[in-house]
Amino acid sequence: MKAQLYSINGEKKSEIALPGTFDSKIREDVALKAFLSMRFMAMQPYSHAPEAGKRHSASGTISHMRHAWGGHYGKGISRIPRKQMYRKGTQFFWVGAEITSARGGRRVHGPVLIKRPKKINKNEFLLALYSGLASTFNESFVSKRYSSLDKPMKSIVIESKLDNIKTKDLLNLVKKIFGSYEFIFKNKEVRSGKGKGRGRKYKSNAGILLVKGKDEKIQVKEIEVKSIDNVSILDLYPLGRLAIYTEKALKELEAKK
Repeated sequence: MKAQLYSINGEKKSEIALPGTFDSKIREDVALKAFLSMRFMAMQPYSHAPEAGKRHSASGTISHMRHAWGGHYGKGISRIPRKQMYRKGTQFFWVGAEITSARGGRRVHGPVLIKRPKKINKNEFLLALYSGLASTFNESFVSKRYSSLDKPMKSIVIESKLDNIKTKDLLNLVKKIFGSYEFIFKNKEVRSGKGKGRGRKYKSNAGILLVKGKDEKIQVKEIEVKSIDNVSILDLYPLGRLAIYTEKALKELEAKK
């Protein structure tokens, strides 16, 4: 497979042969499986404390047998677990405890902290990653992901001369190559509705992906920048993400293959 090579001025230079990784068969099912597995492993663990609501000496029920010391017999109260607050002679004062309907009781069907990991073997993981990379140069997958495109488009390769480029020049370069679509750059905005008070105040799009070599130094907030060693299926799913690859990134990928 070949791709278009661009200069740092945004001009077409020639076609460049891509590594064999980009000729891989695109398996959407395996890519989805790997994405769900990695997203699951990256989730922040969330649960109540394992002993929350259970720190009382009130497990079980108090006896209802006749003549039992400290029992419920003849009191006309339910058999829920109770803890003793105080007593006066043979008269006891209890309050409900432990159960979900009692004050300070355990939570009803709270989230479980320990979950079974969604495993995926190494061959499937590599196949998913290769499928994600190959889909960046597949026009049908790109069009499927970006519904606002009015013409066929796919990822490109650029010269490895971006180390000293200014942010303004890099953004103008991306606009010149891909056009002025809204999804090209990251757009962060305040969410409407109650979500602002629930830990998700902002929402943003992903933007395009710039894949660089290990030693290349490129920093820009408007575009997601990843080293070729750190690219995962989390960065490429849904399949067909537009990306810019540097020549060094492709050489490093070819050396790893």
